[in-house]
Amino acid sequence: QCKGEGAAMPLEPEDWALLEAKARSTFWGTLGCEVEYVELEKAAVRLVCTERHLNMGGIVHGGVLASLLDNTMGLALMYTFPGELIVTAQLNIHYLAPTTGGELRCTGSMVHRTRRTATMEGHIYGPEGELLAWASGAFRAVSAPV
Repeated sequence: QCKGEGAAMPLEPEDWALLEAKARSTFWGTLGCEVEYVELEKAAVRLVCTERHLNMGGIVHGGVLASLLDNTMGLALMYTFPGELIVTAQLNIHYLAPTTGGELRCTGSMVHRTRRTATMEGHIYGPEGELLAWASGAFRAVSAPV
């Protein structure tokens, strides 16, 4: 299947409210992620980076950026394929520029989907709109929680 074919109906607003409440108590909430938008096959998430997001060198930790990319691409898939448990199989990140914090914006969009996997791409933009990181990710539908 190519992207979008056979997709289930997206979650209803009341389902999103429950999902957002649940997410606040998970790693998503610990990071401080906020949804900007989510649509079929794409999403955008904001993160205001503070001192807790920095490494010892005073720049945003690469793990924070990796998590932001993973969360954003995963969110787009959760919306596009509700009811499927989708896990990250591979995440490849190109760190292009450092940042010392402020509001970051991450976008994620689907590139391709087969029956069991989805290929996504993500971008993180800094406070001035500069491209900080680019990623590709492979995600796999699994039948049961791991």
